Amino acid sequence: MIAGKLQQIIGEAMKAHDELRTSTLRLLSSAFNYEKIAKQHELTEEEELVVIQKEAKQRRDSIEAYKKAGAEDRAQKEDAELKILAEFLPPEMDEETLSKLVTDAITQMGAKSMADMGRVIGAVKAKAPNVDGGKIAQIVGLKLHD
Repeated sequence: MIAGKLQQIIGEAMKAHDELRTSTLRLLSSAFNYEKIAKQHELTEEEELVVIQKEAKQRRDSIEAYKKAGAEDRAQKEDAELKILAEFLPPEMDEETLSKLVTDAITQMGAKSMADMGRVIGAVKAKAPNVDGGKIAQIVGLKLHD
């Protein structure tokens, strides 16, 4: 379980006087606790990964917003936090494999237009739950747009 190791990792970050790492990991620990309270049971590793993915998505969204607003320093801080969170996530699926999954889903469902996009994304997400939905949507959009 990730939550069990997290307190030890926070302690190590505190000893190293790494303030960004400490604060990011504390936020993650807090997110785990909120989810645990919401679900009213100890989180499984899959549930912990969902929490980490949600936190990572928030960072990606913030990076985009800060860059649009011209707040480059804030975007860099969010990017550093994202890298810390990424340490706890399984490696991302490579572009080629993801593209093949999308193509297979489109073929199996007989998807022809952008109206089918949601169903295709859902099918791919079921086979690759650790992949960012935005990334899937981008590839599906390109393939259905042709």
